[in-house]
Amino acid sequence: MKTLEQIGAELQGYDPQALRASDVNAFLEQLVEPVTQTESVGIFAALDRVLAQDVISPISVPPHDNSAMDGFAFDGAQLRTDAPLVLKVIGTAFAGKAWQGTVGPRECVKIMTGAIMPTGLDTVVPQEFTTVAGDGVAIPARLLQPGDNRRKLGEDLMAGRAALAKGTRLSPAACGLLASLGIATVPVFRRLRVAYFSTGDEILSLGEPPREGAVYDSNRYTVFGLLTRLGCEVFDLGVVRDEPALLEAAFTRAAQQADAIITSGGVSVGEADHTKTMMKQLGDVAFWRIAMRPGRPMAVGRISGIKMASSQRERVTSSYSNDSNLSPSSAILFGLPGNPVAVMVTFLAFVRPALLRMIGCTSAPSPLLKARSLESIRKKPGRTEYQRGTVSTATDGTLQVRTTGNQGSGVLSSMVQGNGLIVLHHDQGSVAIGDEVDVMMFDGVI
Repeated sequence: MKTLEQIGAELQGYDPQALRASDVNAFLEQLVEPVTQTESVGIFAALDRVLAQDVISPISVPPHDNSAMDGFAFDGAQLRTDAPLVLKVIGTAFAGKAWQGTVGPRECVKIMTGAIMPTGLDTVVPQEFTTVAGDGVAIPARLLQPGDNRRKLGEDLMAGRAALAKGTRLSPAACGLLASLGIATVPVFRRLRVAYFSTGDEILSLGEPPREGAVYDSNRYTVFGLLTRLGCEVFDLGVVRDEPALLEAAFTRAAQQADAIITSGGVSVGEADHTKTMMKQLGDVAFWRIAMRPGRPMAVGRISGIKMASSQRERVTSSYSNDSNLSPSSAILFGLPGNPVAVMVTFLAFVRPALLRMIGCTSAPSPLLKARSLESIRKKPGRTEYQRGTVSTATDGTLQVRTTGNQGSGVLSSMVQGNGLIVLHHDQGSVAIGDEVDVMMFDGVI
């Protein structure tokens, strides 16, 4: 296992006090490791879980050539280009069982969608394109090509081949695909366990009365939602006051029960509190100043779950549940800024990709989309900016975007009003009206 110093030494131009946003993800790729424990779950519990091994198709889908339409099946070699083709209807093939019989020249079988194609037939004409011609049907000239409207055996999935790869995060479509193979349970990596808490004497929990200089904690609830959307097992450790014994208890307990720890507040450069001191004391932690807006300060590293002496534990158990048998371990730490928008932006830009890697997900990340800016945006090169925006569709079908207005890192309402982040990259300058910008969409993520 590499130390943070070793990881930093391998990154060209690594400077923890002026770190590019792109370098953050490169660093975290080296820091985090996928979980290895697996379990089997039923399809109804498999949504958003990550496959722990390849799924090999036990059957072919479809299991036989079948009709893609309600219509008439016939031998496509009889198609003409100069005149309609008239065929006699000699029977009906229904879905769920094979039609028994022989089809000769100038004959066809009425067929339902999904029905097995009768022997010797390879083409289906949709019913609505035919006209009645005595005891048969007429097919217009130049309407079809041989093989049209036929689903071939195994054209979706072939028996013995990989249907889904290890590391695939199971979407609704993937769950349906598994069911189409008759697979009721699948091996997945266990859920990632993530503990989180907010720090600071000025933070109020819900239910506490307002007091001067204090603010209600929103970060725990947004982080809870983000982690739940990701499919993590979450542990809410509440609000931890800026007191060494309480902070040590929170970090220790979190590291003993979780794979990752997320905190908000207490990581600003030069901030005079005990949070940073405790992070350093309990683990290998780096404190960054990222060239970004919002979200400049961030801490990352590993926190050890070293057991406290029993006398110390007695002083802090009133704040946490009586779980004195937790075993020593360590967890990845993500120390996020305290401002609500900065918490969400740093989570989306850095923490979420890292947690997906820890879950074992190897699926390609969602791409940034291109949208035309409906307003000018001032920006200086030298930092990455994530501005809240509202993306819509223009009359010509292209995407367009405008900001939500005030981009202050404490304006949480802007994350509700917007549906994506406008990503202005490190070397990018100001944006003029009509310029294309990258956008990171929120749909399905927050």
